[in-house]
Amino acid sequence: MWKGRDILDILDFTREELDGLFRETMGFEEGRKEGSEALKNGLMSLAFFEPSTRTRMSFEAAMMRLGGKVMDLGEMKASSVTKGENLADTVKMLDFYSDVIVIRHWLEGASRFAADVCTHPVINAGEGMKNHPTQTMIDLYEIQREFGKIDGLTIAVVGDIRHARASASLLLGLSLFDVKKIYLIAPEPLRVRSEVKDRLNAAKVGFEERDSLLGVVENADVLYVTRVQKERYSDLGEYERVKNSYIINDDVVKKMKPDSIILHPLPRVDELGVTVDKYRQARYFEQARRGLHVRMAILESILGG
Repeated sequence: MWKGRDILDILDFTREELDGLFRETMGFEEGRKEGSEALKNGLMSLAFFEPSTRTRMSFEAAMMRLGGKVMDLGEMKASSVTKGENLADTVKMLDFYSDVIVIRHWLEGASRFAADVCTHPVINAGEGMKNHPTQTMIDLYEIQREFGKIDGLTIAVVGDIRHARASASLLLGLSLFDVKKIYLIAPEPLRVRSEVKDRLNAAKVGFEERDSLLGVVENADVLYVTRVQKERYSDLGEYERVKNSYIINDDVVKKMKPDSIILHPLPRVDELGVTVDKYRQARYFEQARRGLHVRMAILESILGG
Protein backbone atom coordinates (compact mmCIF):
# COMPACT_ATOMS: atom_id res chain seq x y z
CA MET A 1 0.00 0.00 0.00
CA TRP A 2 2.75 2.45 1.00
CA LYS A 3 5.84 0.47 0.03
CA GLY A 4 9.10 2.33 0.65
CA ARG A 5 7.32 5.41 1.96
CA ASP A 6 8.51 7.68 4.76
CA ILE A 7 6.03 8.59 7.51
CA LEU A 8 6.98 12.08 8.63
CA ASP A 9 3.86 14.26 8.92
CA ILE A 10 0.17 13.36 9.08
CA LEU A 11 -0.51 15.95 6.36
CA ASP A 12 1.63 13.94 3.93
CA PHE A 13 -1.35 11.56 3.75
CA THR A 14 -4.80 11.88 2.25
CA ARG A 15 -8.03 10.90 3.91
CA GLU A 16 -8.36 8.02 1.43
CA GLU A 17 -4.90 6.72 2.36
CA LEU A 18 -5.81 6.81 6.04
CA ASP A 19 -9.05 4.95 5.33
CA GLY A 20 -6.96 2.28 3.61
CA LEU A 21 -4.69 2.03 6.64
CA PHE A 22 -7.73 1.65 8.90
CA ARG A 23 -8.96 -1.28 6.79
CA GLU A 24 -5.57 -2.96 7.01
CA THR A 25 -5.47 -2.34 10.77
CA MET A 26 -8.91 -3.87 11.26
CA GLY A 27 -7.67 -6.99 9.51
CA PHE A 28 -4.97 -7.39 12.14
CA GLU A 29 -7.29 -6.51 15.00
CA GLU A 30 -9.94 -9.01 13.94
CA GLY A 31 -7.45 -11.76 13.19
CA ARG A 32 -8.08 -11.86 9.44
CA LYS A 33 -4.44 -10.94 8.83
CA GLU A 34 -2.15 -13.20 10.81
CA GLY A 35 1.05 -11.52 9.69
CA SER A 36 3.37 -13.60 11.87
CA GLU A 37 5.89 -14.13 9.06
CA ALA A 38 5.08 -11.14 6.86
CA LEU A 39 8.36 -9.39 7.71
CA LYS A 40 10.47 -12.38 8.70
CA ASN A 41 13.54 -11.00 6.91
CA GLY A 42 12.99 -7.41 8.04
CA LEU A 43 15.14 -5.45 10.45
CA MET A 44 13.96 -2.23 12.12
CA SER A 45 16.22 0.28 13.88
CA LEU A 46 14.95 2.36 16.80
CA ALA A 47 16.65 5.73 17.34
CA PHE A 48 14.99 7.44 20.27
CA PHE A 49 16.68 10.67 21.34
CA GLU A 50 13.88 11.30 23.87
CA PRO A 51 12.29 8.96 26.44
CA SER A 52 9.40 6.75 25.36
CA THR A 53 7.51 3.72 26.63
CA ARG A 54 4.39 3.07 24.53
CA THR A 55 5.70 4.29 21.17
CA ARG A 56 9.00 2.47 21.43
CA MET A 57 7.57 -0.78 22.75
CA SER A 58 4.58 -0.88 20.41
CA PHE A 59 6.85 -0.45 17.39
CA GLU A 60 9.11 -3.17 18.72
CA ALA A 61 6.17 -5.49 19.44
CA ALA A 62 4.63 -4.77 16.03
CA MET A 63 7.83 -5.68 14.18
CA MET A 64 8.34 -8.85 16.22
CA ARG A 65 4.72 -9.96 15.74
CA LEU A 66 5.29 -9.64 12.01
CA GLY A 67 8.31 -11.92 12.29
CA GLY A 68 10.94 -9.19 11.96
CA LYS A 69 13.86 -8.20 14.15
CA VAL A 70 14.64 -5.01 16.05
CA MET A 71 17.91 -3.17 16.62
CA ASP A 72 17.81 -0.43 19.26
CA LEU A 73 20.28 2.46 19.37
CA GLY A 74 19.63 2.45 23.11
CA GLU A 75 20.16 5.25 25.58
CA MET A 76 22.11 8.18 24.21
CA LYS A 77 24.81 7.78 26.86
CA ALA A 78 25.59 4.35 25.41
CA SER A 79 25.90 5.58 21.81
CA SER A 80 28.44 7.63 19.86
CA VAL A 81 26.13 10.63 20.20
CA THR A 82 27.87 11.26 23.52
CA LYS A 83 31.14 11.52 21.58
CA GLY A 84 29.73 14.32 19.46
CA GLU A 85 28.56 12.30 16.46
CA ASN A 86 26.05 14.29 14.40
CA LEU A 87 22.56 13.11 13.52
CA ALA A 88 23.37 12.57 9.85
CA ASP A 89 26.21 10.16 10.60
CA THR A 90 24.14 8.29 13.20
CA VAL A 91 21.17 7.66 10.95
CA LYS A 92 23.40 6.84 7.96
CA MET A 93 24.94 4.00 9.95
CA LEU A 94 21.48 2.74 10.94
CA ASP A 95 20.47 2.96 7.28
CA PHE A 96 23.33 0.62 6.34
CA TYR A 97 22.14 -1.98 8.82
CA SER A 98 18.33 -1.92 8.66
CA ASP A 99 15.24 -1.83 6.43
CA VAL A 100 13.37 0.91 8.29
CA ILE A 101 14.36 3.51 10.89
CA VAL A 102 12.01 4.77 13.60
CA ILE A 103 13.23 8.03 15.09
CA ARG A 104 12.11 10.25 17.97
CA HIS A 105 13.82 13.59 18.47
CA TRP A 106 13.33 16.88 20.30
CA LEU A 107 13.91 18.95 17.15
CA GLU A 108 11.14 19.56 14.63
CA GLY A 109 12.33 18.50 11.21
CA ALA A 110 14.76 15.85 12.50
CA SER A 111 12.86 12.97 10.88
CA ARG A 112 12.63 14.73 7.52
CA PHE A 113 16.36 15.44 7.69
CA ALA A 114 16.95 11.75 8.45
CA ALA A 115 14.78 10.76 5.50
CA ASP A 116 16.86 13.00 3.23
CA VAL A 117 20.09 11.18 4.10
CA CYS A 118 18.68 7.62 4.27
CA THR A 119 17.79 5.24 1.46
CA HIS A 120 15.36 3.18 3.57
CA PRO A 121 12.01 4.43 4.96
CA VAL A 122 12.05 6.67 8.02
CA ILE A 123 9.17 6.82 10.50
CA ASN A 124 8.70 9.86 12.71
CA ALA A 125 7.92 8.55 16.21
CA GLY A 126 7.40 12.05 17.60
CA GLU A 127 9.47 15.20 17.25
CA GLY A 128 9.37 18.67 18.67
CA MET A 129 5.95 20.02 19.59
CA LYS A 130 4.04 19.44 16.37
CA ASN A 131 4.47 16.09 14.64
CA HIS A 132 3.59 12.61 15.85
CA PRO A 133 1.96 11.06 12.79
CA THR A 134 1.65 7.44 13.90
CA GLN A 135 0.04 8.51 17.20
CA THR A 136 -2.47 10.51 15.16
CA MET A 137 -3.18 7.48 12.99
CA ILE A 138 -3.89 5.55 16.18
CA ASP A 139 -6.12 8.32 17.56
CA LEU A 140 -8.12 8.62 14.35
CA TYR A 141 -8.47 4.85 14.10
CA GLU A 142 -9.77 4.64 17.66
CA ILE A 143 -12.39 7.32 16.95
CA GLN A 144 -13.37 5.52 13.74
CA ARG A 145 -13.71 2.19 15.57
CA GLU A 146 -15.80 3.66 18.38
CA PHE A 147 -18.24 5.69 16.26
CA GLY A 148 -17.95 4.11 12.82
CA LYS A 149 -17.04 7.56 11.52
CA ILE A 150 -15.06 10.74 12.19
CA ASP A 151 -17.18 13.12 10.14
CA GLY A 152 -19.86 15.00 12.03
CA LEU A 153 -18.36 14.53 15.49
CA THR A 154 -17.71 17.18 18.13
CA ILE A 155 -14.22 16.85 19.56
CA ALA A 156 -12.76 18.63 22.59
CA VAL A 157 -8.97 18.75 22.98
CA VAL A 158 -8.02 19.56 26.58
CA GLY A 159 -4.77 20.47 28.31
CA ASP A 160 -1.37 21.45 26.96
CA ILE A 161 -2.25 22.09 23.33
CA ARG A 162 0.78 24.32 22.74
CA HIS A 163 3.51 21.86 23.69
CA ALA A 164 1.88 18.42 23.32
CA ARG A 165 2.76 17.12 19.86
CA ALA A 166 0.05 14.46 20.09
CA SER A 167 -2.60 17.20 20.36
CA ALA A 168 -1.14 19.33 17.58
CA SER A 169 -0.74 16.36 15.27
CA LEU A 170 -4.30 15.19 15.98
CA LEU A 171 -5.68 18.62 15.10
CA LEU A 172 -3.78 18.53 11.81
CA GLY A 173 -5.17 15.05 11.15
CA LEU A 174 -8.73 16.11 11.94
CA SER A 175 -8.41 18.82 9.29
CA LEU A 176 -8.59 16.01 6.72
CA PHE A 177 -12.11 15.11 7.89
CA ASP A 178 -15.45 16.86 8.06
CA VAL A 179 -15.84 17.13 11.83
CA LYS A 180 -18.73 19.13 13.24
CA LYS A 181 -16.67 21.24 15.65
CA ILE A 182 -13.46 21.25 17.66
CA TYR A 183 -13.18 22.82 21.09
CA LEU A 184 -9.67 23.79 22.21
CA ILE A 185 -9.68 23.93 26.01
CA ALA A 186 -6.50 25.42 27.48
CA PRO A 187 -5.33 28.32 29.64
CA GLU A 188 -3.69 31.18 27.75
CA PRO A 189 -0.07 29.94 28.07
CA LEU A 190 -1.02 26.50 26.71
CA ARG A 191 -3.18 27.48 23.75
CA VAL A 192 -2.70 26.08 20.27
CA ARG A 193 0.13 27.45 18.15
CA SER A 194 -0.62 29.75 15.26
CA GLU A 195 0.49 27.37 12.49
CA VAL A 196 -1.99 24.74 13.68
CA LYS A 197 -4.81 27.30 13.77
CA ASP A 198 -3.81 28.43 10.30
CA ARG A 199 -4.22 24.87 9.03
CA LEU A 200 -7.65 24.51 10.66
CA ASN A 201 -8.75 27.80 9.13
CA ALA A 202 -7.41 26.85 5.70
CA ALA A 203 -9.32 23.55 5.86
CA LYS A 204 -12.45 25.42 7.01
CA VAL A 205 -12.67 23.42 10.24
CA GLY A 206 -14.91 25.07 12.82
CA PHE A 207 -13.11 25.48 16.14
CA GLU A 208 -13.47 27.50 19.31
CA GLU A 209 -10.88 28.30 21.97
CA ARG A 210 -12.06 28.23 25.57
CA ASP A 211 -10.53 28.25 29.02
CA SER A 212 -13.30 26.24 30.70
CA LEU A 213 -14.86 22.80 30.33
CA LEU A 214 -18.30 24.18 31.16
CA GLY A 215 -20.73 23.63 28.32
CA VAL A 216 -18.22 21.51 26.41
CA VAL A 217 -18.07 18.10 28.09
CA GLU A 218 -21.86 17.82 27.93
CA ASN A 219 -21.78 18.07 24.12
CA ALA A 220 -18.47 16.52 23.09
CA ASP A 221 -18.34 13.11 21.46
CA VAL A 222 -14.59 12.83 22.07
CA LEU A 223 -12.66 14.30 24.98
CA TYR A 224 -8.97 14.16 24.08
CA VAL A 225 -6.85 14.87 27.15
CA THR A 226 -3.12 15.56 27.39
CA ARG A 227 -0.83 16.19 30.33
CA VAL A 228 1.03 19.45 30.76
CA GLN A 229 4.45 18.80 29.24
CA LYS A 230 6.81 19.38 32.15
CA GLU A 231 9.85 18.56 30.04
CA ARG A 232 9.10 21.56 27.77
CA TYR A 233 9.48 24.07 30.60
CA SER A 234 12.75 25.69 31.57
CA ASP A 235 10.91 27.60 34.31
CA LEU A 236 9.40 25.03 36.69
CA GLY A 237 7.51 27.81 38.46
CA GLU A 238 5.55 28.41 35.29
CA TYR A 239 4.86 24.69 35.01
CA GLU A 240 3.55 24.59 38.58
CA ARG A 241 1.12 27.40 37.80
CA VAL A 242 -0.56 25.55 34.93
CA LYS A 243 -0.04 21.84 35.63
CA ASN A 244 -3.46 21.29 37.22
CA SER A 245 -5.47 23.59 34.98
CA TYR A 246 -7.89 20.78 34.13
CA ILE A 247 -8.49 17.54 35.95
CA ILE A 248 -10.82 14.94 34.46
CA ASN A 249 -12.47 13.15 37.38
CA ASP A 250 -15.72 11.37 38.22
CA ASP A 251 -17.70 14.63 38.32
CA VAL A 252 -16.61 15.53 34.80
CA VAL A 253 -17.38 12.08 33.39
CA LYS A 254 -20.88 12.11 34.87
CA LYS A 255 -21.65 15.20 32.77
CA MET A 256 -20.60 13.49 29.55
CA LYS A 257 -22.92 11.80 27.07
CA PRO A 258 -23.22 8.04 27.66
CA ASP A 259 -21.78 7.21 24.25
CA SER A 260 -18.93 9.75 24.36
CA ILE A 261 -15.32 8.66 24.83
CA ILE A 262 -12.19 9.87 26.60
CA LEU A 263 -8.86 9.45 24.84
CA HIS A 264 -5.35 10.16 26.10
CA PRO A 265 -2.03 9.42 24.34
CA LEU A 266 -0.48 8.59 27.73
CA PRO A 267 1.41 8.78 30.00
CA ARG A 268 -0.97 10.53 32.34
CA VAL A 269 -0.08 12.37 35.52
CA ASP A 270 -2.76 14.20 37.55
CA GLU A 271 -4.92 15.48 34.69
CA LEU A 272 -6.84 12.18 34.39
CA GLY A 273 -7.87 10.46 37.62
CA VAL A 274 -7.49 6.69 37.93
CA THR A 275 -11.09 6.49 39.16
CA VAL A 276 -12.17 7.44 35.64
CA ASP A 277 -10.86 4.09 34.38
CA LYS A 278 -14.03 2.32 35.49
CA TYR A 279 -16.35 4.29 33.21
CA ARG A 280 -17.49 3.16 29.80
CA GLN A 281 -16.22 6.45 28.34
CA ALA A 282 -12.62 5.62 29.30
CA ARG A 283 -11.12 4.30 26.06
CA TYR A 284 -7.46 5.29 26.43
CA PHE A 285 -6.19 1.81 27.23
CA GLU A 286 -8.12 0.43 24.28
CA GLN A 287 -6.56 3.24 22.25
CA ALA A 288 -3.10 2.05 23.33
CA ARG A 289 -3.94 -1.61 22.64
CA ARG A 290 -5.13 -0.87 19.14
CA GLY A 291 -1.98 1.15 18.58
CA LEU A 292 -0.10 -2.13 18.19
CA HIS A 293 -2.32 -3.15 15.27
CA VAL A 294 -2.02 0.27 13.64
CA ARG A 295 1.76 0.07 13.75
CA MET A 296 1.70 -3.51 12.44
CA ALA A 297 -0.33 -2.27 9.46
CA ILE A 298 2.09 0.64 8.95
CA LEU A 299 5.18 -1.57 8.97
CA GLU A 300 3.69 -4.19 6.69
CA SER A 301 2.57 -1.48 4.27
CA ILE A 302 5.90 0.35 3.95
CA LEU A 303 8.08 -2.78 3.93
CA GLY A 304 5.96 -4.51 1.33
CA GLY A 305 4.84 -7.63 3.18
